[in-house]
Amino acid sequence: MAVKKFKPVTPGQRKKVISTFEEITSSTPEKSLLVPVKNSGGRNNSGKMTMRYIGGGHKKKMRIIDFLRDKDGIPATVKSVEYDPTRSARIALLYYADGEKRYIIAPNGIKVGQQVISGKDIAPEIGNTLCLSDIPLGTNIHNIELYPNQGAAIARSAGNYATLVSREGRHAIIKMPSGEIRKILVTCRATIGMTSNPDHFLEISGKAGRSRWLGRRPRNRGVSMNPVDHPMGGGEGKASGGLPRSRKGIPSRGYKTRKPKNASNKLIIERRKK
Repeated sequence: MAVKKFKPVTPGQRKKVISTFEEITSSTPEKSLLVPVKNSGGRNNSGKMTMRYIGGGHKKKMRIIDFLRDKDGIPATVKSVEYDPTRSARIALLYYADGEKRYIIAPNGIKVGQQVISGKDIAPEIGNTLCLSDIPLGTNIHNIELYPNQGAAIARSAGNYATLVSREGRHAIIKMPSGEIRKILVTCRATIGMTSNPDHFLEISGKAGRSRWLGRRPRNRGVSMNPVDHPMGGGEGKASGGLPRSRKGIPSRGYKTRKPKNASNKLIIERRKK
C-alpha cells in the first residue's frame, strides 16, 4: 500500500500524490450489499440550504459494512479486497461457510483466500474479532465497540488502531488513536490488527477539481466576509478578524465543548494530547 507521485506535466499533477491501489483485487462490488446514496446538496426537505459547501460530486453507492461481526464460530474466506468510495480504508468481501456474504473493513495485510472468524476461544490473528477479555495485552486492535452489541465505533478510518493496555475488573483500558486512555467494558468486541491503507495521510489531491468530485464546494474564510456574514468579517484591508470563532460565534482553539457532567467522564483516565 504505497503512494504514487506524478511528474509536473500539468498544473493539476504538479503536487498530486495518490494511492497506487495495488492491494485492490476486484473493481466490481457485490450487488446484494449495495444501497444508493441520495445527495442532498446541503438542502433540507423544503429546499433551503442548511449546510454550506456541499454539492455536486460523483454518483456513489454505499457498501453495507458488517460492524457487528456476530456470526460466531462460522469461518469466512476473504474473496476480494475492494475500494469503497465512502470511506478511506479498504473493504474486504467475506464468503462465510454457510453461504452468506458480508463486507468488513479490511485489516492491513489481509490477503485473498485468508480465513477469518469471530467469537470466543479463537486465535488472536489479524482479521479475527474477539471480546476484549480474550485479547492479549499489548495487541493493536481496530473496529472497537463502545458498548456491547452496539457495533464498531472506534478506529475505523485508514491506518487507525488502538492498543489494549490492561484490564481492571470488568473494564479494559484502551489507548485510543488520539492518545486518550479510557475504560471500555471487556464484553465489547474488537478486531485484531490495524485498518488498511495506512498511507492515506500522504495523499495530496493536487487540484480543486478532485474536491469537487468528492462533493465538496469551495469554502471561503471568515475574515474575507462582511460583518453581516461572519463574526470575523469586516475591517479595513486584510484585517485579522479578532479571536477565531465559528460562523455562529463559538470560539475555537482551546475552547472546551465537552459537557462537564458527561456520564462517560468517569471512564476517561487521561485526555488526548493537545
